Amino acid sequence: MLKQLALSASFMIIMVVGTSHPLNLTKLSLNTIVIDAGHGGHDSGCISHGSDVYEKDVCLTIAKKLGKTIADSMPGVKVIYTRTEDVFIPLWKRADIANENNADLFISVHCNAHKQSEFHGIETYVMGLHKSQGNLEVSKRENGSIVLEEDYEANEKYSGFDPDSDEAHIILSLYQNAFRNQSLTLASTFQENVEKKQLRKNLGVKEAGFVVLWKTTMPSILVETGFLTNPDEKQYLTSEAGQNKIAHSIYESVLQYKAKLEN
Repeated sequence: MLKQLALSASFMIIMVVGTSHPLNLTKLSLNTIVIDAGHGGHDSGCISHGSDVYEKDVCLTIAKKLGKTIADSMPGVKVIYTRTEDVFIPLWKRADIANENNADLFISVHCNAHKQSEFHGIETYVMGLHKSQGNLEVSKRENGSIVLEEDYEANEKYSGFDPDSDEAHIILSLYQNAFRNQSLTLASTFQENVEKKQLRKNLGVKEAGFVVLWKTTMPSILVETGFLTNPDEKQYLTSEAGQNKIAHSIYESVLQYKAKLEN
């Protein structure tokens, strides 16, 4: 079993590093940002307390607010969306959009869920190792969108990835993003802003194996903006004020990250 896991992990790493999009590890500027609104179309994502709000809709609203703020306030920075409407975009395509546009940053916006409604707070993920069972469960839930793709099992871009297998997620998480340090810097900056502004409970920066971050060739983060399954957080996430605050805090974090990167 261990031998099989090691061989699978080696294959996974070789396959990922062998992407057709070369890694540019010397980038010290921020010219293009790809904003990814999670889920969409027939992939609703998680469903709220009361079953009347879908993750896909909240993600899209926050993502568009974030993109507009960046475009209006950061002259010279190009904003590209993976989707601007309620449409389904395969996970592999989201990374391709960022890679093909030679993006300097990839931000994926999501909402969280838990079977216990008291869970609340904001957390940010980077590509990395599962540090807890909770991290594994979050990545499995978000990666579950893959089964909604037509013929995903035959898609060479996934190399046989099985979203129902704990082992597959662990193997995936062994791939350390070449831009892990920069990703951690942005993620930490945002979570620090969550704490300072007291937006919601600060759940910190975490690492897990997310398919959507898997093949991005730039610093990448996945923001879980709050738990739709928590009644109070649901109200916050669906309010204009709450969405604006989250979008603006991510924007401020990007601005701070840009200053760190270029100075």
